[in-house]
Amino acid sequence: MAECLFCRIIAGDIPAEKVYEDEEIFAFKDIAPKAPLHVLVVPKKHIAGLEELEEGDVPLMGRIQLALRDIARDQGVADSGYRVILNCGRDAGQVVFHIHYHLLGGGQGLNLD
Repeated sequence: MAECLFCRIIAGDIPAEKVYEDEEIFAFKDIAPKAPLHVLVVPKKHIAGLEELEEGDVPLMGRIQLALRDIARDQGVADSGYRVILNCGRDAGQVVFHIHYHLLGGGQGLNLD
């Protein structure tokens, strides 16, 4: 989708600090971090949110969970702990309508309230 911010980042049209990429997943540092480590993990396939998921997306979503685990390990927060957040819809704080996970770590308690 040409107008989607994350699709443009994945395509390389907008620069981002990449931390992980494979055939189906792209992860990059958030430009307004809420923790010492704040990475956004997105599928390359444009899916607006959980409500748009289909049965055929199940393998992709499972791979994202493993990517989150691997990124936490690679970034050095797996042993100390990290949070994974998925905002669903405007009222939940979703701003970019391309499904994405926030991986946050590096801060004791990670109080985000």
